[in-house]
Amino acid sequence: MPRRERRTGNAKAFPATCPCGTGKPYADCCGALHSGQVAAATAEQLMRSRYSAFAVQDAAYLLKTHHSSTRPTVTDFEPKLRWTGLEIVGTTGGSAFHTEGSVEFIAHYTESGRDGSMHENSSFVREDGNWVYLSAL
Repeated sequence: MPRRERRTGNAKAFPATCPCGTGKPYADCCGALHSGQVAAATAEQLMRSRYSAFAVQDAAYLLKTHHSSTRPTVTDFEPKLRWTGLEIVGTTGGSAFHTEGSVEFIAHYTESGRDGSMHENSSFVREDGNWVYLSAL
């Protein structure tokens, strides 16, 4: 079933349902993190919001949530790649009471009409009190 999109005042399209897979409206889920209304409480929530940022092409959020020691100078998006689904395989640490954690996930996509997936275990830490992506393990 295709996702419906809605437009905001800046004419950028956002999905009605959040790409991260929770089934919640984007504005009430990862959209609230992307806009800065709330911060991620767990490493998994940050990972989901970063996946959604790739799906909606929010480069500023991806850079902001990347650890300062491993942050790239720019985030580019592949024009023929579309993120289509996220599966969380497992987590270690990363709760509101931890300072580090990891999230193993499978991110599904289509590229030039072909289905694909990326399986990764990502490391997250707190920097200045906020969860940030450190690296792939």
